[in-house]
Amino acid sequence: MNRRMKTVCDFCKTEYSLDAVPKTPVKCAVCGNVWTVQSPVRRNTFLTFVAALCALLAAAVFAIAVIAEHQIKQVQEKPLVAEITEINTVVDEKGENRFVVSGVLHNRSGQIYGAPSLVIVSYDDEDMVLDKQKFLPPATLLDAGANVEFVHVLSVPTDNVKKIGVDLEK
Repeated sequence: MNRRMKTVCDFCKTEYSLDAVPKTPVKCAVCGNVWTVQSPVRRNTFLTFVAALCALLAAAVFAIAVIAEHQIKQVQEKPLVAEITEINTVVDEKGENRFVVSGVLHNRSGQIYGAPSLVIVSYDDEDMVLDKQKFLPPATLLDAGANVEFVHVLSVPTDNVKKIGVDLEK
């Protein structure tokens, strides 16, 4: 495969296409400028591949470090997290529907933590708080990395409740 190379007059910028690097200086047909054509720099495709691979590896290591640092900060700022896993309804002795909220309290840290009271918050369709109910989880201490499940029956009827959340007592 015969590859053509380009050269440009240094003075008038006229472009020329050559089959090979001339052994003697060339003269521009437009302005008469004389210059020596330099051999093109050949790129080693293997080295280019290795450099690209190294750049990709560096980017991956950087991304992993950023994600790990973000997760560490989250755990330091909020070592305990409560989440709702299921919401059901039951009928109480007066015949009213009540929500049964099930969830998990996670200790995401590497330390033992005292379990705070949990607060179940009921909201209406405009995100206005209808009710807050505080209760203690079944465990008072959570080992490092441990979880404890909780179940709580809300005392307010299900009427007008559109969303339920759980928070830790502050």
